[in-house]
Amino acid sequence: MISSEKNALFRDVVRRAKSLFWLKTLGVPSFMVLFFWGYIYILKHAVFPVTVMPLTAIDRLIPYQDSAWLFYVSLWIYVQFPLTLIDNRWQLALYGWSAAGVSLIGFAIFVLWPTAVPSLGSVEGGYWLASIRSIDTTGNSCPSLHVAFAVFSAVWLERFLRHAGFSVFLRFLNVAWCLGIIYSTLATKQHVMLDAYAGAALGFIGAAVQARLEKCRREKNPSLPVSPKLAQISPEARKL
Repeated sequence: MISSEKNALFRDVVRRAKSLFWLKTLGVPSFMVLFFWGYIYILKHAVFPVTVMPLTAIDRLIPYQDSAWLFYVSLWIYVQFPLTLIDNRWQLALYGWSAAGVSLIGFAIFVLWPTAVPSLGSVEGGYWLASIRSIDTTGNSCPSLHVAFAVFSAVWLERFLRHAGFSVFLRFLNVAWCLGIIYSTLATKQHVMLDAYAGAALGFIGAAVQARLEKCRREKNPSLPVSPKLAQISPEARKL
């Protein structure tokens, strides 16, 4: 019985991935193109003097680690999970507008207060450092949008996994992946600890606003879809 319900759970996840397929397929790349266009433009056209962010004791404690780039670039996989699991237009639109809000607040700060991380000094990086730094230099440092979107995604996933009754292990894995991404921003020296603090605050605020708006929307319109297929699957089947 549980095996069949686990299959039903898997089918529901597949259904969610297929839901609004073309809207997601076209919308997500479009959002990313606009995001990176704005990010790179601001990065290369600073209006005000650039402030070099100070190092904290934690920054001095964490050495540069070329292997941390794996977690760093994994953000672009991680942020796809909430989008994959959303299965209705209004929730997808709300998530998209909230993500855009996080981006625009970050961009506004970059314009008004350009920042950069300190030089690596004598540290010699490998292939990943050379590749990333050829595109994304040390500017647009604070707040770290890398951290902001990791936290923004982690909060949404935690809400989904908790409400759907998934296992504690999957919730732990979600948090661990998010923390790994945050750590990677420090270990690759793309950001300092103050950038990470500011990025985490921005991402959490964005996620809290998104959750609040979703709650208000559901209270005003109780007929909105609430993923009935998932609700019909027993809790035992979700303990994967």
